[in-house]
Amino acid sequence: MNATLELHRFILEPFEAQRFANLCGQFDEHLRLIEQRLAIEIRNRGNQFELIGDARRTQAAELLLRRLYRETAASELTPDLVHLFLQESAIEDLGSAKNDASVSLKTRKGMIRPRGSNQQRYVKSILEHDINFGIGPAGTGKTYLAVACAVDALEREQIRRILLVRPAVEAGEKLGFLPGDLSQKIDPYLRPLYDALYEMLGFEAVAKLIERQVIEVAPLAYMRGRTLNNSFIILDESQNTTVEQMKMFLTRIGFGSTAVITGDITQIDLPRGTKSGLTQVIDVLRDVPGIAFTHFQPKDVVRHPLVQRIVEAYERHENTPQGKTGRSTTGREDA
Repeated sequence: MNATLELHRFILEPFEAQRFANLCGQFDEHLRLIEQRLAIEIRNRGNQFELIGDARRTQAAELLLRRLYRETAASELTPDLVHLFLQESAIEDLGSAKNDASVSLKTRKGMIRPRGSNQQRYVKSILEHDINFGIGPAGTGKTYLAVACAVDALEREQIRRILLVRPAVEAGEKLGFLPGDLSQKIDPYLRPLYDALYEMLGFEAVAKLIERQVIEVAPLAYMRGRTLNNSFIILDESQNTTVEQMKMFLTRIGFGSTAVITGDITQIDLPRGTKSGLTQVIDVLRDVPGIAFTHFQPKDVVRHPLVQRIVEAYERHENTPQGKTGRSTTGREDA
């Protein structure tokens, strides 16, 4: 055996054939996924396991397999679910794999627990700071967890209302004049926020809270002149704010309020030559006390595994000379 590899043995108990089949997946696909992600070899005979690889990786794999086995008592495992659990076992985070002092968020539909160390840091920052930035690629849970924090704060009566704000910038399409009132015009832009609220509170509860203006939907342009007290404000897709809009939004924050600003600086849809308020604010407010920044990476993607690969492929392309010459199409200033 290679000197850098070690053999690690353990037994999963109690052995129940149905739960064990659930753990392994069809044709052992769950075990193969863990092998591929952690770069180890998994051998088993029944519930007796042998893991071959780097000691830290095999120990993390044992923790993961034991946790997944506990899950099989109450739920059916799928490759997607195993992928989500693997986010917490990425090699960069193995040093803290045993230190799982997690934070959970309470909603009417159940508890929501951030996955992975970066999501944990993000939620803890939101709970500890008045202004928070979540910056990174699609699928990392920035918006979903921000909504979960807002719902949790509302349920505990720490705030009086939730405001959902988003710049109404078209993602490369020309939508023309949309019919309907103000809410109907901007609703399509806020669909991800609505979907998260429906999942956490239920459709009827959300409708009633909107009717009572406990949940308020507003385009960014309509925030000018307001001071928001005892509120939880989420500014989504903030990469599409101008410098002036970002400053205006941040100066609306009042007493007893929390603001979460999410965005992906690789998906800017502003007109060419217009500087994104999000890209500027990273430099302007980086060292200001009371403001927290959480930067997500492709490894933090918690959607389908292909989404992570797509994000990484685009990131590699944009770091090539050919990719850099085409960046002006994102709306960022030309170099």
